[in-house]
Amino acid sequence: MNTLALPRFNLQHLLIGLFMLLAAGLAYVLTPKTKVADQGPRIDLEVMIPKQFGDWRLDESIVPLQVSPDVQAALDKIYNQTLSRTYINSQGQRIMLSIAYGSDQSDSMAVHKPEVCYPAQGFEIIQKRKGTLDVAGTSLHVVRLVAQHNNRIEPITYWISVGGETVTGGLDRKLAQMRYGLTGNVPDGLLFRISNINPDASRAYELHANFAGDLFQALNEAARATLFGKQAAR
Repeated sequence: MNTLALPRFNLQHLLIGLFMLLAAGLAYVLTPKTKVADQGPRIDLEVMIPKQFGDWRLDESIVPLQVSPDVQAALDKIYNQTLSRTYINSQGQRIMLSIAYGSDQSDSMAVHKPEVCYPAQGFEIIQKRKGTLDVAGTSLHVVRLVAQHNNRIEPITYWISVGGETVTGGLDRKLAQMRYGLTGNVPDGLLFRISNINPDASRAYELHANFAGDLFQALNEAARATLFGKQAAR
């Protein structure tokens, strides 16, 4: 009886082992390996974003705030390039622009959201909601925040682009990653953030839209697709 049971026991374990090897092999084959960023021209944010456009010019008097060393170390692991500038218009209104680009938007290199960065710098997120930003006749899905630190109130508009597709949440980002993964490609991505200091969030968001629209008009088609998504660039 025991002699007959032993071969069946060994066969069962052998089949389990074969299935595990097959699953591991399929996982390796189906894992995206080709970066989309390596298939086109190299992105240079400093060159791509003009220092003057529309009614906006770079405010040379403002030095961008430096993040803490631990936050900067985390950003360096996620992004290939970051750009932080402050622009001013003829009315003296200022906009802070921050763009972070990463050539690999797989799970291990997921974008670092302002909801995490701002509290790490001592801010409290007192409001968050999803919205739309109209650019060149296209509605971009964006996230709107209000961050506060003491008396400083900073409304924020941001969006995330994965492989040229704008997303607002973890599920949207994951679906975009999966669509690229099925083609064997690893998507690039960026986080585009606009903010200013204004206790009136509604007026601040209007200014954000004006700034984004002026920037869009100043860019070529490739830059529009990178920053605002392929749909807006069409």
